[in-house]
Amino acid sequence: MNEQMETLLENIKKDYFEWTTRCARRKLDTDGELTEINKQMIADFNDNVDYKLGNKYIKVITGGSVWGFIVNTENDKKFRKGDILKAAGWAAPARNAARGNIVDGGYTIQWTGPLYL
Repeated sequence: MNEQMETLLENIKKDYFEWTTRCARRKLDTDGELTEINKQMIADFNDNVDYKLGNKYIKVITGGSVWGFIVNTENDKKFRKGDILKAAGWAAPARNAARGNIVDGGYTIQWTGPLYL
């Protein structure tokens, strides 16, 4: 599960980088070359992407906000281990539906959080 979590964090960072590059290209009407400010923003974002293990869930945090939750137990009646859930708040996930599974792969996410249904 550690490897899948690291892959998820890298995918979040990659999406932020791609979003920043697209914005820079549109705003500056350039070939997408990043300014020093853009580079610093990316570095700051990457430094603040982390996760905290809990008994039932892994909380994914980006810059002091909850990005989402990953199911961290085999004993959930509705979800499988590795399912990606949106955050309902700081301490709890939205348990309406999974947005993918980090073990199975093939999920679609954004740097802002798991995608809506």
